[in-house]
This record gives sequence, C-alpha cells and structure tokens, in this order.
Amino acid sequence: MAPSNGPSAAERDQLIGMMEGEMEYRVEMFNKLTHTCFNKCIENKYKDSELNMGENSCIDRCVAKYRQVVAATMEPQMPGSISPTFPKWRKVAYGGMQPGFDDNHIDESFLEDMIMNTNVVKRDLAKVILDSICISQYLCIVALVVLVWTYTLRSLFSERSLVLIDIGLLGAGFLVVLLTEEMLSFDLLLNYVLKTSFFITGLYALSPIYHTLTQSISSDSIWALTAFLVIVHLFLHNYSGSLECSTFASNISLNASIVASLLIASRLPSRLLVFAIVLFSLQVFLFAPFVCHCVKKYSFRLHLFVSMGLIAATLFFVYRFHGMLFVVLVSTLVFVNLVCPYWLIRVQEYKFEINGPWDEAKLCFNITE
Repeated sequence: MAPSNGPSAAERDQLIGMMEGEMEYRVEMFNKLTHTCFNKCIENKYKDSELNMGENSCIDRCVAKYRQVVAATMEPQMPGSISPTFPKWRKVAYGGMQPGFDDNHIDESFLEDMIMNTNVVKRDLAKVILDSICISQYLCIVALVVLVWTYTLRSLFSERSLVLIDIGLLGAGFLVVLLTEEMLSFDLLLNYVLKTSFFITGLYALSPIYHTLTQSISSDSIWALTAFLVIVHLFLHNYSGSLECSTFASNISLNASIVASLLIASRLPSRLLVFAIVLFSLQVFLFAPFVCHCVKKYSFRLHLFVSMGLIAATLFFVYRFHGMLFVVLVSTLVFVNLVCPYWLIRVQEYKFEINGPWDEAKLCFNITE
C-alpha cells in the first residue's frame, strides 16, 4: 500500500489549534482596539447619528498608533531563537534618546494618556441666561443716558433738574458702596468724599472749555461721531464691572464714552448745563458699573431685582419717547438674554478637544525668584 503524502491526524489537529489560536488572538486584538478607540474618541453624549470630523480623525490616529504598537511589540520570533531582553522604556522630559529605542518610539501607554474634552466647560442654559442679565442691565443704563442727552438738547431738562439728578445719583451710589463694602470705616468714607470733591471741582473749572470745544464743527458731524463712540463703548465695555479686570479694550471703551459725553455737552447753551450733563455722564460711565458689581457681589437676588426694575423702567421711558426705538431695544434684549445663551449652549456641544502626552507641559506651581 502506497504511503500517504498528506499530514497525519496529529499534525492536522496541531494546525487547526494554531489557526484557532491565531483567530482568537485576532478577535481579541480587534475587540481591544474597538474598546480603546471608542472610549477615547467617542463622547458619552450622542448628538449625531454619524461620526463627526473630530471623531473620524481621532479614530484614524488611534487605529494607526495601536497597529504600530502591536507590530513593534508582537513580532513573531524565529523557531528556536531566544527572546532578547530589552530595557524598559521611560517617559522623560529631557534626556535624549534611550538605549534600545528609536527617537520616535511610541510606547503601549500612548493611548492610555489620551483624554477628550478635559478643559471643556459644561455650561447650563439657565446660568448663562442669568449671567447675561448684567449685559442687558448696562444696555439699559446707556439707553437712559442717551435719553437724558436727548431731553437736555431739546431743553426738556433744566439746569436745576440735572443738578438734582446728579446729587441723587451721587448719594445713591455712595450709599450702595458703603452698605456693600465689607470693611466699612471712617477713613474709607473720607477717602471717597475727598476724591469725589476734587473730581467735581476740577470738572466745574473745566466747564467753560467744554462749552466751546466744538464750535467750529457742524452738528451733524457731532451726532454721527457721538453715535459711533457710543457703539464702540458698548462693544468694548467690560461687562464684569470689576476694576481688577481692566483691559486695553475696556480703557478704550471708557475713553469713547467720555469723549461722547464731552461732544454732547459742547452743544448745550450754558456753562452750568455743561457741568451738569458731563457730571451725570461720567457718574454713569465711571461709577455705575462698579456700583452694579458691588450689588451683585453682595446679593445675586438683589442684583436680579435691581436689573429687572431697571429694564422695566428703561422700556417704559423708551416706549414713551419713540415706538421704533422701543422695538429695537426689546429685540436687542431678547437677542442678548435668550438667543445668545441658547446659541452658546448649542455651539458648546460641538466643541471637540483632544489632550495627550504630545501637548506642551503645563506647570502646576508658581515660579518665584
């Protein structure tokens, strides 16, 4: 009987076992790859039915790095060869190449250090709406200032009325600051009074100069420049109200409001009226944000109550002044308090950030000499 050239039963069983082991290894590697890349690249909150651009890019890099690591660490050894012993790779910030590793070596722990959206701030719609009220509050303050300017230019406000308004605002501002100040003392009160006295005295002495400042300029140019400066002031204003957060943009905003006030004052008929309107404007633009910040810091509920009252009063006066301006103001407030917060929340959902060992190191302590 002729001998059989095929493998024996034992060899066939060995080949089948090797194939089954290889298949189990491939399935296990695929499952690990899927689990690792899914956890690293896919957010827990599913917003879309398909992968977005950031997720696709993250998965491509994850799979490529995973296969590169497996190929480098799981190369088949020749039969009968002895596996060499390699030194363990260490993560070092400085120190050059490590013996036995290439300069661009990628360790197995590469994917473990990859984090998604670690610095993304999750915002709540209700909180964003409440925080946006301070913007509407200041918009209403500026709208009231413009109304006072307009009524004064139309001679609807007399010198006495403006002076009484200035005194009332000054007293109310002092009262709010003193009541909300944590360390109330006589020295603090005396300091406020002296600074305010010097400020008012200097302003009154310069009133004749302000009165004749723009005599050679046409009124149309003054109105256009004033409107432009008010818009610049609103766009660059620091709506936090804190003096500690002063920036270059906020300084430009303050200067724009002061110049706009002086331009309006230069069109008034008397020196006392110029002094009263400039003092009123500077009180609002200089001290109103600080007073509002003190109220908000003291009690957020009181801040909401004052803001709602101010918004209601502004809408009432603007409605009596002009119907179209009332519609514009209401639309602006709705856009600021409802549309913008909702828009911000929707945009935040699509923010995608990947952090890992490739990022620049950040110091967790302050360096002092």
